[in-house]
This record gives sequence, structure tokens and C-alpha cells, in this order.
Amino acid sequence: MAEVSVVGGGLAGSEAAYQLAERGHSVTLYEMRPVRKTAAHQTDLLAEVVCTNSFKSVEPHTAHGLLKTEMRALGSLLLRVAEVARVPGGTALTVDRHVFAAGMTDAITAHPRIRVVREEVDTLPAGPAIIATGPLTSDALSAAIRAELGDEGLAFFDSIAPIVSNESLDHDVLFAMSRWGKGDGDDYLNAPFTREQYESFIDALRGGESYEGHDWENVPYFEGCLPIEVMASRGLDTLRFGPMKPVGLPVPQWDGKRAHAILQLRREDKAGQMWNLVGFQTRLKIPEQKRIFQMIPGLEEVEFLRWGSIHRNTYLNFPARLTAHGSLPSRTDLLFAGQLTGVEGYTESTAVGILAAVNLDRIVRGLEPVLPPVTSMLGGLMRYLREADPAHFQPMNSNFGLIDPLETNVRDKQQKRDLLSERGQADFAAWMAANGMESAGAVAAR
Repeated sequence: MAEVSVVGGGLAGSEAAYQLAERGHSVTLYEMRPVRKTAAHQTDLLAEVVCTNSFKSVEPHTAHGLLKTEMRALGSLLLRVAEVARVPGGTALTVDRHVFAAGMTDAITAHPRIRVVREEVDTLPAGPAIIATGPLTSDALSAAIRAELGDEGLAFFDSIAPIVSNESLDHDVLFAMSRWGKGDGDDYLNAPFTREQYESFIDALRGGESYEGHDWENVPYFEGCLPIEVMASRGLDTLRFGPMKPVGLPVPQWDGKRAHAILQLRREDKAGQMWNLVGFQTRLKIPEQKRIFQMIPGLEEVEFLRWGSIHRNTYLNFPARLTAHGSLPSRTDLLFAGQLTGVEGYTESTAVGILAAVNLDRIVRGLEPVLPPVTSMLGGLMRYLREADPAHFQPMNSNFGLIDPLETNVRDKQQKRDLLSERGQADFAAWMAANGMESAGAVAAR
């Protein structure tokens, strides 16, 4: 087997390193932290999650759930570790951040065929490699990539929601409930707003002072991760039809009546000591976050354990500059993976990392790279990356619009998703079998 390199110890890089090692290769995994820190990471652990602690739905009839069935079939390390670190989150796979990152770090560093090197890589590796440096790729490596690809690439800004202390919350005002009673039925804390409270809150968000400067002008935010104040500026009801929608959450303190709007808080750790303000990613200045978010019912005396923040997020123009399997056109054995390729989301980034490892393994063994069927979620994502309009390329996360429609029209939405999921799983299994990947265990033992 070969000596291969993986640059970047985030979710995609850690998963890719593990998958390559399981396939018998000697892997050197480069991670620049703690030698060089980033604007978002808090620890030196591998696979640290810095935005939300949710990997989204595990239900197979959802887009994210379907992607997880494909990742699980390929032997995903992330999913195994996430189950150990899981905290209540309804149908979402939600984890204790520290337990998860520590588990991933232990699994990687203990692997006999993986060597972790803590140093910054500022040039493209010479041999077979995967670059998975994510949205915070260092300036030096970014320059080397731009020099090779011949353009400036694309950039946008990503924002993070605050985390608050459980003991500082007013549990007489908040109520525990999952939307429509899913999961354990009470996985989330909910802050109900009257119309007057909601409209005052929106006014405050619109007037809040944000971090500004020339870098923030004309920011092409990814629509799936807009700052809360940007959403508020788009209309009075934007939030109450978005992350603050009240449907499926009758308020017990109001005799089961529906609130005008609701903020949900999601558990961050197993003990329930920390809670994340769901959908409240922000670029507001810290004093403004304290002032405005303490207007939320039940959060009047809240203690902030992590402030919301905003940081640079970079990605490549995949359809214009990379091959179908994500390599440089001039070097098929130098692949890119994770958010750097233009996928959005933890599981999406990780799944692309798994596929990059599958294909680098094939390439060094003299085989052609392969792509999953476009009826699968991973196949749909990869098709989007290679076929999107290069002039308007933006990050994409899992959704059923990425995969081929059913041959017959099915009106019932739930039935349609069930059929799409069943077809996708069957086609993905057939693709694996056709390419010598009958099971994760069979691949690992090869």
C-alpha cells in the first residue's frame, strides 16, 4: 500500500485519514493547530465542531438521514463516535462537543497506520494526498491553491450562535418540548413570544450594532446560515416563519395556546448545562448580543458561555476548476474534500471526505475513481459540485432536490420521500457491491 497525506484535521480530514488507514495505507495527517490557531476553534482536538453541535436528522426518509445511511454503509467513523457522544436532540444526531472531539482524536491518534503531525502546510503535497483544510484554510496554503487553480476562488462569511448557561435560564417561563413531540418529546427548551414581545425583539435586532468594516460589505452569505439580524432585516415575519416558527409547540403555561413566535434552545452537553440558541448565528457586537438576547422571554438574566461570532469561510469553484472526483486536473492523486469543495454541513463535508478516501485508494491502486449514483444523496451532492453554474456557484447541503425524481408522480410528500430514500439506499448498496465495497468491514479487511 501507499504513503499518503491528508492536510487538515477537521471532520472531513479526520474521516479521510481513518478511511485510508483502514484500507491499509500509511497516512500522515497534518493539522496546524496548536502551532497556528484559527478564528473559530477553541481547542487543539481533531474534528472539533465549531458552529452547531447537531449533525441533523437520522431519519432515513429525510435528506440528512439518507446521507447518514450511505455514510454508515461506508463505515463512517464520525457516526460511530457521534453515537457515543450523543445528547438528546429529538430526531437529530446531537452531540456533546468535547466528548465527540475527544473521541475522534483518540480514534485517530490510536490508529497504527496514522501519524499526526502538528504543523502548518503551506504548499501542495508532492505525493498522493487529500486537502481538507475546511473554511479556515491558512493564507499560505490558500495562496498555493490559488496559484495552482489560476483564480481567486470564492469567499463568504459564516456565523456562530451563542451558547448559554442552563442555571441562568428562567425555567418557569421556558418549557421543554420537541416540535410535534418528536424524539423524547421534551428535547428542546422553548421561549414563547407574544406579538408585542416579538415585534420589540425584531426592532432591536434591526437596530443592533454589528461588527463592520470593508470586509463585511456585500457579504455573500450562504442562505442556510444567515445571521439572525440579516434575517430580521428581510421582513417582520421572516423569523417567525423561519427559525422562530411556533407551529407544533403549544405553550403549557398558556393553556396550550400557540405563541406568536418561539425561540428554541438545543442541549449542548450530556448533562444539559449548556444550551444553544437554535438558528441565532450572529455578527452583533458582544454588548449588543447581551442587550438584545436578554429580551428573549426566560433569558432576561442569562449567562453567555460562548458569544455568537463571525469568521471567514472560503471554498473553491469546484465546477470550474476541479475534476468530477474533486482533484486537480493536472494531478488526479491530489484531491480536495470537505467544506473547501463547496458542500455545506458537517455530514456533507464528512461524506465527501469518505468518498475522497475511497477514490484516492482506488487511484493509487491503479483503478479509476468512482462516483455514487445520482439517486443517492452523496451522488446528488457530487453531481451538484461538478455541474453547478461556475459563475453563480454557492455551497450546498443535503436536500431531495439534488437527486433524480421518481419515475412516477407521487403526490403525498411523506410517501414520496420514503420512496426516494428506499430507492437511494438500494442503488447505493448496488454501487458499493459493483465496486468491491460490499460492506465497511470487507473494505477495511481488504
